[in-house]
Amino acid sequence: MKLKTFNHILLLGMALAGFTSCNDFLDREPEDKVTDAVYFTSEADLAAYAINLYNFRSVSPGSWGIGFWADDNGTDNQASVGYSSFWAPGEWKVEQSVGNGSAWDFKQIRHCNYGLKNFLSRYAAGQIQGSDANIRHYIGELYVLRAYAYFDKLQDVGDFPIVTEPLPDQRDSLVKYSHREPSYKVARFILSDLDEAKKYLLDKSPAGKNRVSKDVADLLRSRVALFEGTWLKYHKGTAFVPGGTGWPGNAADIQGFDIDSEITFFLDEAMKSAKAVGDKYYASLDANTDAREGMDASFNSLNPYYTMFCDNNMEDYNEVLMWRQFSQPLGVTHNIQRQLANNGGGSGWTRGLVNSFVMRNGYPIYDSRSGYKKEWEEQTITATLQDRDSRIQIFTKRDGDVDCYVDGRPNYMDPTWIVKGNNETRMVTGYAIKKGKHYRWDEVHDTGESGSLVFRASEALLNYMEACVELKGSVDDTADKYWKALRRRAKVTEDYMLTVNATNMQEEAKGDWGAYSHNQLVSSLLYNVRRERRNELIGEGMRMMDLRRWRALDQVNGYQIEGMRYWGSSYEGKLLQDGIDLVKVDVDGGKGNMSDRQTSGVYIRPYQISKINNSVFDGYRFTEAHYLSPLPQSVFRQTAEGDQSDLNTSVIYQNPGWPKVAGQGPTE
Repeated sequence: MKLKTFNHILLLGMALAGFTSCNDFLDREPEDKVTDAVYFTSEADLAAYAINLYNFRSVSPGSWGIGFWADDNGTDNQASVGYSSFWAPGEWKVEQSVGNGSAWDFKQIRHCNYGLKNFLSRYAAGQIQGSDANIRHYIGELYVLRAYAYFDKLQDVGDFPIVTEPLPDQRDSLVKYSHREPSYKVARFILSDLDEAKKYLLDKSPAGKNRVSKDVADLLRSRVALFEGTWLKYHKGTAFVPGGTGWPGNAADIQGFDIDSEITFFLDEAMKSAKAVGDKYYASLDANTDAREGMDASFNSLNPYYTMFCDNNMEDYNEVLMWRQFSQPLGVTHNIQRQLANNGGGSGWTRGLVNSFVMRNGYPIYDSRSGYKKEWEEQTITATLQDRDSRIQIFTKRDGDVDCYVDGRPNYMDPTWIVKGNNETRMVTGYAIKKGKHYRWDEVHDTGESGSLVFRASEALLNYMEACVELKGSVDDTADKYWKALRRRAKVTEDYMLTVNATNMQEEAKGDWGAYSHNQLVSSLLYNVRRERRNELIGEGMRMMDLRRWRALDQVNGYQIEGMRYWGSSYEGKLLQDGIDLVKVDVDGGKGNMSDRQTSGVYIRPYQISKINNSVFDGYRFTEAHYLSPLPQSVFRQTAEGDQSDLNTSVIYQNPGWPKVAGQGPTE
């Protein structure tokens, strides 16, 4: 077997090519080669190497569509025009080989290991010129980057090899180090990397908030610990956790493992790290003025909480811990505003998400004391959202809202995008996304400069609250002040226990998968902590991670995604173009643009518009194997013994419920 094959399958042995000299979080074309003898000798070298490895969730330069604002599509929060194979049993299949960025791609980890080896050895030898504080900071960045890379793997596939050195491109070595470690060991390794990072990182990076800081390391640490603690708690006893029934790992790897002790450890660590950030920021969250429009015609902010997600310069927002800059002069722009500020963006909030937002008096909408009137749904989106939590109001396009300003003149939201356009322009559910939308007309073309928010302090408050309730079963003084701060900004009464006591879990379960863990309804207190997280983080790409770690998908069987009310509302018969009604129902023929009232009821059901090539017409269905991704067939082929024809002789095991053969779906 040729060794070069392992460059794509195992722990990659290639040296990194491609660094930048730009301190900002901007993409650059790579150089051809790196020579150790002349590189890693200056502070600028370290800064360039590290920034080239930044792969945090953010808008990609040049990207079309709505960028990462589409990351929550395919959940109970958000829907796109097309459905995800995640919800169609048998359609998600094992891949043939490892692709770039896939579950068994080690390039990012290899690059981090290669950099750390050189950074640390040269720093110890005094061979790097520049500011000692800055040099140490860039060493800390690489620890954070490796931790982030490993966290991606932890979420995606669970058990994973732990490698801290760049390995030689030799088969025996690569096969040996491909041994999967239990997930809790991977999570502990990530925490240790972040602890190491904090020894080196500055409180504020040399390039401002465009780069990692100590607060970012603490926030990420709380996220990782909360993930693993809740994953172990809710998947306990299953094949998805070490030692559970059917777990495919080796018993020798978990000697002395006590899952309850690990759960306590991780939840406690989540609280500690979240508090380290939360205490600094909870009293100074960026203000929500409740202004309906985020900007005026001169693009001045009317609501800092709104513009924090779309401003060209996010540096001065207190809550922003890290953001990504875009710049026309530097040639780094995007296109996401073309849809956010001009149409529906091929996405939309779900009715389940919208209904999860309580009234400003704190009562859920189904409670008779809330003041909510069901007939509002027959009127307009604006009426439906009347007197609700400010977050759903300011981050949803409503009738009469300004989409953008052209030469100082407003262009208004056009509801006909509910039924016209394509996969990138449709207003899929009627509840169009406004979060992240800028108002500049030139931002809607390919010159977008609106920043990309990567980490913000509010997550720390949510992480602490959840870990506290999971660990203690109650809200302590710190969680209390954090929760009140979030509700205060959302313009909802601070008395969160009023909401908890008014919560009917049977009602909440109709539109919120987070009401469940392992097909069982959770307590109303824990549910409302999850509700707060859902409401605060809409559109920020964390929903699927949360649902998986909560084991909140088991009960999804025939679930129908719904949007706003169309039939019997003020919109019926009013979506016109040149006087012609644009709405067409053709479920059997597949040429319609609206779900049928007789089949689907009065609310828009985007996946019941057509029966043609539609595996989710009868609703979303979850397959348990989908809690983790499968490893490609080539992983087993190239680590098998002898002639490699017997995949079962591989030192690597497949994830629960998945076969090892490409082109096949889950075996359960």
